[in-house]
Amino acid sequence: MSGIYVYSDNFGLSAALLSLAAQSGEEVCAITLDQDQADELVNYGADRLLVLKGDSPRPESYAKVIAELLKKENAELFLVGSTARGRELAAKTAGYLDCGMVSDAASLVFEVGKIVTTRLMYGGSVVQTEIINSLTVVTVPVGKFEAAKNESKKGVISSLEVKADQRVNIIETSPIKKEGIDLAAADKVVCIGMGLDKPEDIQIAQDLAQVLGAEIGCTRGIAEERHWLPVQSYIGISGANVKPSLYISMGVSGQVQHVVGIRDSRIIAAVDSNDKAPIFKAADYGIVGDLYEIIPLLTEALRNA
Repeated sequence: MSGIYVYSDNFGLSAALLSLAAQSGEEVCAITLDQDQADELVNYGADRLLVLKGDSPRPESYAKVIAELLKKENAELFLVGSTARGRELAAKTAGYLDCGMVSDAASLVFEVGKIVTTRLMYGGSVVQTEIINSLTVVTVPVGKFEAAKNESKKGVISSLEVKADQRVNIIETSPIKKEGIDLAAADKVVCIGMGLDKPEDIQIAQDLAQVLGAEIGCTRGIAEERHWLPVQSYIGISGANVKPSLYISMGVSGQVQHVVGIRDSRIIAAVDSNDKAPIFKAADYGIVGDLYEIIPLLTEALRNA
């Protein structure tokens, strides 16, 4: 038996990877630790859905088990969602398999006898192309591919009793308090940058976002240096990747690390006082001027439209 195997602890990402893998024409098998997730994934392109039944809730504890399964079934590719736990599982599985690994692939193209992947390097300034012709582990970040239901195809669910690697134990857990929404799923985004003077000025962006029905994002400096918004709100190469129908930035200089996270947006509009700001090279529309004058005027015009 051979084919493509898919795993992600994020349901939406798992569904997207299954839809992607189904384009190959090869047999596709989804691996999950969650019976409920398997029940929901049956119509997203998988021929089989394998539920691993073990005594650990941590996916990385099953890296060796999954590696042995992939070897046994002569797998061609292991696609893993690039979440925190997914990256851990992918790296360990590749280590047990002693095979190649492509991290955070931006695209995958299935060709006869090979798979062509691309990924960004050096802060997004270089696109690296890699050709896969043997078993390889590939991680894919959220937002790169769309999930597509196929009601005419229903995967077969089975389960497998497995033993987790217990060499690492959790002594204590402390939940991370998450705020806001999933920016990767937002249709419109208003993004604030270091051009804002004080945290109270975020209200200007919120007023515009309310009129547009948009979500608020920010640059890394706003979240990690000034702590004005939660870290889940920052957009860029190490933050969220967005692809809304409309992205509006205000006071964002547009360094390459940020532009990598917005390059898939359908329309990019920018407002900044510096006419040489890099954001204007990425923007479809740009206004050079004071955001404190322009954004309220734009908000009012949209209210009256």
